[in-house]
Amino acid sequence: MSSVELALRVNGKPVSTRIESHTTLVELLRETLRLTGTHVGCDTAQCGACTVLLDGRAVKACNMLALQASGMEVTTIEGLAAANGEMHPMQAAFKECHGLQCGFCTPGMVMSACELSGRVKNPTDTQIREALDGNICRCTGYQNIVKSVQMGLSNMTQPAGR
Repeated sequence: MSSVELALRVNGKPVSTRIESHTTLVELLRETLRLTGTHVGCDTAQCGACTVLLDGRAVKACNMLALQASGMEVTTIEGLAAANGEMHPMQAAFKECHGLQCGFCTPGMVMSACELSGRVKNPTDTQIREALDGNICRCTGYQNIVKSVQMGLSNMTQPAGR
């Protein structure tokens, strides 16, 4: 296997590391950088548990090579909270509105919702559901997830990952 240098920004901090060329972005985040909030569910980009923001755009980290993120900004669920530990408005809304049960899908849902904040000012329920379409939750009926996203969006002052 060939190892290569990779330089990117993760949660606002520069990262430079040597990786195998076949390393996926989720492997880099979880195994190399120990950012385990990004979950691995299906490993086929179907469930959305691995969703992160790449230059502000929601992507499935299990389905892309880490090298594809070279020179870019990756924002994970860990990167949303304020430096003082205060939850991001979207995270707080998921807690407040009971938008989670087991919590496995929650990081991906939150990241997709944050990306939506940069695209649509006041989304309808339908637009929220469409934005979350690539994220599967096996515990909820999605009602409280949609409520969480509505509250989170109304409490946000700026999009995440920018």
